[in-house]
Amino acid sequence: MPHTWDSDSLAPLAAAERLLEGNLRFCEGRPMASARGFSAELAERPQRPFAIVLGCSDSRTPVEILFDQGFGDLFVVRIAGNVVAPSAVGSIEFAASQFGTRLVVVLGHTRCGAISATATAIRTGNGPESKNIRSITDRIAPHISPVLKDSAGAPDAALMRALMRTNIRASADHLRHGSHILEDLVLAGRLAVVVADYELETGRVTFFDGMPDA
Repeated sequence: MPHTWDSDSLAPLAAAERLLEGNLRFCEGRPMASARGFSAELAERPQRPFAIVLGCSDSRTPVEILFDQGFGDLFVVRIAGNVVAPSAVGSIEFAASQFGTRLVVVLGHTRCGAISATATAIRTGNGPESKNIRSITDRIAPHISPVLKDSAGAPDAALMRALMRTNIRASADHLRHGSHILEDLVLAGRLAVVVADYELETGRVTFFDGMPDA
């Protein structure tokens, strides 16, 4: 049977605070030694991730490292542009329903190549030659096109960040309303889906639409 509730699971706000505490350790260069070492007993422990993270595949955004978390702490799904594809939704549904995890974070980042490629395709009309890469940019384009259309001149850092955040919000909204399992958990108050971005330039993670409700 689905395990959609666990009284010992961290509440969404507490889980988000734990992520930010880990990110602060990462930024200050004082990571937990226990987050990196191997122990054979890890194989015997059941999965109890306190947060689910949908992040980008960019090699500069290793989720467990930037949140300073160890084995079994996070259930991570990574795909270019943190887009919501069926396999990503299914993975998140699995974690939320089986482990009782109560927080989903959609995490984007500055200087995202998927956002840049999509913006270029919109402006020039020339999309990627690969149909597989287009399957990513085509998911992003409908969300960022209005923002790009209203802008003047070539994209600068501020505009690219706005496009990135728009795409993150769209992915989070898809998770909240594009899955009966996740939507039911959100409506029941058992799950929160929040948005955040990671600054490559500083190492900081920001929950830019606010923290989950207490």
